[in-house]
Amino acid sequence: MNGFFDIPSDLQHSWLGLIGLHLREALLPVLAGLVIALPLSQLCVRFRWLYPPVLWVTTVLYAIPSLAFFVVLIDYTGQTELTVMIPLTVYTLVILVPAIVDGVRSVPQETLAAATAMGFGPVRRYLQVQLPIAVPAIIAGLRVATVSSISLVSVGALIGNQGALGNLINDANIYNRPELAVNAVLTMAVLAILADGLLVVVRLFLTPWMPSGARARRAQRPEPEVAAR
Repeated sequence: MNGFFDIPSDLQHSWLGLIGLHLREALLPVLAGLVIALPLSQLCVRFRWLYPPVLWVTTVLYAIPSLAFFVVLIDYTGQTELTVMIPLTVYTLVILVPAIVDGVRSVPQETLAAATAMGFGPVRRYLQVQLPIAVPAIIAGLRVATVSSISLVSVGALIGNQGALGNLINDANIYNRPELAVNAVLTMAVLAILADGLLVVVRLFLTPWMPSGARARRAQRPEPEVAAR
């Protein structure tokens, strides 16, 4: 398609530069959300009464439209990347906190009792026992948060070219070049697929004791002789 990679000069970035900017604005909030969610989730596990209000607050914050969030923040952070990344960080909490809490709570009490009997304190038990067992649930939450964040970065185009690849959609309307919008949509979709696949690989690397999908299906499928009997 003619002009597919011909990026308008007003964006001040090449196509690869926009991809790098998009990944930075999308992935840093996910990382920041994970750093916040890990200790917050542990508090919710330790003090069960804390979980409902934390979940309520994160859900209410998630319900705030991103544009309204930008309007509130823009007086303090200006038309910068930070104005985009702060709401994205907040939005990840509604996904990551329940995922981590459910993963940590899924650890059998027998396992925790054995770790305590071996002399593990609360912090060591959390880091070396609960978190490793909760990795599948945490990665599942990260997959949803990452794909969502990659999509939502494009909204930053509303506050002065801070939407990375989303700015191509805006310029597609300005310059009457629909190929720019197609470029942005396809590129964001590919980035989301690649990021999701990378997290699956990370999960397989961190949980070698878990069977892969193919091995699990083979394990669940009865042998022909057994099935015949």
